[in-house]
Amino acid sequence: MEKVTSHLKVGREGEQIAEEYLRSLGYCIYDRNVRISRDEIDLIAFDPNEKVMIFAEVKSRARFDPDFHPELGLTPSKKEKLHRAASAWVVSHEYEGSYRVDAVCVVGRKVVEHIKELTTE
Repeated sequence: MEKVTSHLKVGREGEQIAEEYLRSLGYCIYDRNVRISRDEIDLIAFDPNEKVMIFAEVKSRARFDPDFHPELGLTPSKKEKLHRAASAWVVSHEYEGSYRVDAVCVVGRKVVEHIKELTTE
């Protein structure tokens, strides 16, 4: 039996909560935890309202801490890796539509922020 550390458990639960949140917005979920070379995309979804593919990074915390917000994990290096992975997925799947990189921040069992159009700056 695989031993799951607490941060991995929080991460997995956060991804499930983020997936449910995106579904509640009408997004169609295509895949989870997609590895592309040395990078990973937490969730791939399609937003039918905006007709755009979404590559979402999920940042989770077990509980609220005013000094340790989930989005602090979105470092410039992490953002660059997310964009690199999304671009690689688009090329490998010959996807010709619009896409964007988002971040979904989860604290406890609740989405606290959905950052659309995550830039590399």
